[in-house]
Amino acid sequence: MTNIEFESILKKYNLTKKEFASLCDLPYQTLMNWKQSDKTPSWVKSWLENYIKAQSYEELKNKVFEIENIQ
Repeated sequence: MTNIEFESILKKYNLTKKEFASLCDLPYQTLMNWKQSDKTPSWVKSWLENYIKAQSYEELKNKVFEIENIQ
């Protein structure tokens, strides 16, 4: 994944680089190094896919709880 693709996915899902770095327990500078090399590690793509799925699941779960009046 190129850095442009990485940044595009982050933007699409309203996730900043600082938030991503924090979620992955990475120094922010690591992401800046990826930008310089224009490559991200292979695990980043699958991590983002799983994060997006988890966020979608959480939204769906919350909606069901709201509809069913479950706390």
